[in-house]
Amino acid sequence: MIDFAAARRIMVDSQVRTSDVTDLRLVAAMLAVPRERFVPAEQADLAYLDFDIPVGAAQPGGPVRRLLKPMVLAKLLQAAGVAEGDRVLDVGCATGYSSAVLARLAGAVIAVEEDAGLAERARENLRAAGASLVQIVSGPCRRGPGAGPL
Repeated sequence: MIDFAAARRIMVDSQVRTSDVTDLRLVAAMLAVPRERFVPAEQADLAYLDFDIPVGAAQPGGPVRRLLKPMVLAKLLQAAGVAEGDRVLDVGCATGYSSAVLARLAGAVIAVEEDAGLAERARENLRAAGASLVQIVSGPCRRGPGAGPL
């Protein structure tokens, strides 16, 4: 059986910190959120590897949904400069990993997911991870002209 806490520390030390991610709050968030919880159970052993992990089947006309590589997510979140009191919109949250990390950085997170199955998995994962600051909204991520408010 894999020691996920040790795997998480190795991920942060070898993938995140070595990529010039210096935000200590972000590093702490990535150390705290159990990424293995946010991938399909049969892929939990792959949760901390340096590649995008498929988490859902492709919707008609769309790509396979994936969790971003840890380093890519960390670089994006560091560039965003999320502060403690910020309200964050996470569009296309998939299984909720990015939302769980954001919840440790921001004051509140609204996560939008158009795939109803992934949205439900995100709700379950976030509840299990104790990410109570995240609200999941299930609906289209792309809206055309005249579509109105989300």
